Amino acid sequence: MDKMPRWADVLLVPLICLIIAFFFCGILIWAIGQSPVEALTIMITGSLGSTYGWGYTLYYATNFMFTGLAVSIAFQASLFNIGGEGQATLGGLGVALSCLFIPWPHWSLALAGSMVAAMAFGAAWAFLPAWLQAKRGSHIVITTMMFNFIAYALMNYLLVNVLRPVGKMDPASARFDEVTNLPQLGEILALVGIPFSTRNPANISLLIALACAVGVWVLLWHTRLGFAIRAFGKSEKAAVYAGISPVRITLYAMMLSGALSGLMAINSVQGEANRLLLNSVEGAGFIGIAVALMGRNHPFGIVIASILFGFLYQGGSQLALGTTIPREVIVVLQALVILFTGALPYMVQKPLERLFVRRAA
Repeated sequence: MDKMPRWADVLLVPLICLIIAFFFCGILIWAIGQSPVEALTIMITGSLGSTYGWGYTLYYATNFMFTGLAVSIAFQASLFNIGGEGQATLGGLGVALSCLFIPWPHWSLALAGSMVAAMAFGAAWAFLPAWLQAKRGSHIVITTMMFNFIAYALMNYLLVNVLRPVGKMDPASARFDEVTNLPQLGEILALVGIPFSTRNPANISLLIALACAVGVWVLLWHTRLGFAIRAFGKSEKAAVYAGISPVRITLYAMMLSGALSGLMAINSVQGEANRLLLNSVEGAGFIGIAVALMGRNHPFGIVIASILFGFLYQGGSQLALGTTIPREVIVVLQALVILFTGALPYMVQKPLERLFVRRAA
C-alpha cells in the first residue's frame, strides 16, 4: 500500500515546495530593502497580465517542455541525461543546415524538415554516451556532461569558421529565408477569433511541444516499448529476467531523450531567432532537469512545471526592468525556486508521508 495518495505526490508536494521557495524569495527581497509584494505584483503583471507577457512566458515554457520531456524519458529508464544542452545545441545545427541549404517552398515543409533534422542530430549526440553506458559501463552523467562541452566547442568552431557570413563579426549563421519563418501563436489564435499579441516570439512550436507531451504519455504508458523502459527503470535484473535487453532499452531511451532535446531548437532557432546563434539553448537543457523533477516525470506535470518556469523567466526579466533589484539577485531568486521545487522534494515528501500514514492509522 502506498504511504501517500498519488494526487498528493503529484500536486501537493510540488505546491508546498513552491510555497516554501516563494517564502524564502520574499525574505531575500525584503533583506535588500525591497517590497516582496511589489516584486511579486510586477512579476505577475509582466508575465501573465497581458497577451504580450503571456507570449514570452509560453515561449520560454515551450523550451522547457521539450527538455523536461527529454529528461523524463531517460529518468523512466533510470538514466540521468544531463546532456540536454549539448543535444539541443546539435539540434539547432540540424535546424540551421535544413533551413540554410534546402530551398523549401513553404513553411510547413521547412518545419517538417527541421523537425526531422533536429531530432536526428539530437538523437545522434545522445547515441554515443548511451552506447558507452550500455557496452562499456561508462556513467551516463559523466559522458553526457562532457558531451555538452564538446557540443559548445563544435558549435563555436562552426559558427566562426564555417557558417558565419563573409564580412560579419558576430558568431552566428546567416538569416534563414523568410519562407521558413514559423507562424506566430497570435496568428494561429486569430484564426479561431482569439485576440493575442504578435509582438512576442511564441509560435507554433508550443503546439508541437504539447503534442510531444501527449505522445510521450502514450509511449510510456500505452506501448510495449514504454512498458519495457519503465520496467527497466524499476529493476534492471527483473527486466533482464523478463527478456528485456538492457543495451537496447538504454539506446532507445537515450536516443528518444536526445531527439526531444533537439526539437527544442525548432522554437529558439527557427521560431524566434531565424538564424543559428552561439548560445541558442540558453540553459534550457539544465532547467529541463528541474522541470522534470517538479513535474514528477509525468508529461502533464511537466507541462504545468514548464509554464511555472516560463513565468519565472519572464517575470524575472520584468523584475529587472521595473525595480532596482540587481540582476544577480534575480538569478538567485530563480535558483531558489529551482532548488526547492526541483532538488528538494523529498524534504516535503517524507513528512507528508508520515502525516498520511498517521491519518490512515
